[in-house]
Amino acid sequence: MKKLTYSDAGVSIDEGARLVDLIKPHVRKSYRKEVLGDIGGFGALFSGRFKSLKDPVLVSSTDGVGTKLMIAFMTGTHSTVGIDLVAMSVNDILVSGAEPLFFLDYFATGKLDARKAAEVVKGIAAGCTEAGCALIGGETAEMPGLYKAGEYDLAGFAVGVADRKKIIDGSRIKPGDRVIGLASSGLHSNGYSLARKVIFDTLGLTVKSVPAGFKKNIGSVLLTPTRIYVKPVLKLLERFEVLGMAHITGGGFTDNIPRVLPKGLKAVIRKGSWKVPPVFGLIRKGGSIEDSEMYRTFNCGVGLVLIVRARDESAVMKRLKELKEKPYSIGEIAARKSQGPDVEYV
Repeated sequence: MKKLTYSDAGVSIDEGARLVDLIKPHVRKSYRKEVLGDIGGFGALFSGRFKSLKDPVLVSSTDGVGTKLMIAFMTGTHSTVGIDLVAMSVNDILVSGAEPLFFLDYFATGKLDARKAAEVVKGIAAGCTEAGCALIGGETAEMPGLYKAGEYDLAGFAVGVADRKKIIDGSRIKPGDRVIGLASSGLHSNGYSLARKVIFDTLGLTVKSVPAGFKKNIGSVLLTPTRIYVKPVLKLLERFEVLGMAHITGGGFTDNIPRVLPKGLKAVIRKGSWKVPPVFGLIRKGGSIEDSEMYRTFNCGVGLVLIVRARDESAVMKRLKELKEKPYSIGEIAARKSQGPDVEYV
């Protein structure tokens, strides 16, 4: 009888070790001074001494990339979805006014391809560097039979910190406050199940198709990485008071903005007050999708919403432009009737 090995069962320990060697230099580029130790420990170490904060509060978030991964499989491009993975969690942490500190990833596949996995992790490290947080650990799981050939899944876990007195929770938002939207780079990482159905099933396009009015093929457009807003917004907070923020992810405007509004208030959003990337028009028209469904499924061109006092709006907009952001004045806060919507589109 043949003596079986783990490799015979479909798991290559050697390929896992090869992956670690491939990603080490990229991971180390993301390190902050608080990182203790190096890659390879059973647990990642990070200093908890925050001398600049009087009452530090840890803020955590976890997320994935969703079916955007299927576009990576279709195109064979794996270098950008790691950026999406980081963006989804660090932007969530940011809305509390927190600075992301460190990130951990989980990569799962049926058969490990070290080079492909390394491309993904390089993207994760790049996203961490952009967000100013350290990629200090992760897990690679090879599970034969659980995933289709060539496919994988991702999850990410971020931890940040904020001074308790400076936590942004929306509690001070009042009628008359202004709503500012920061431009997205496209779909980010939400709504891809509907987007894929429209683009590939209804319209019959392929990832190499270049729709009328587009400069790039639709595969590249759909893989455009999620914007990471951390550094410019943290810079903004050094000088201005922001009353509330919402990361526009699954649920779009309709479900995300109300999460930071006090009871009895609504956001009045002015349609047409910001530039909408053409991919949203392609999806809306191609699927005959109503505006209400678009606003509840996609970010429609606004990836992050900030709520500020009316007197600060102009100065905040100016500062955001100095920080290379594309801000739009998209609405205001108003009193809500008991049976009225949380978000009204005018």
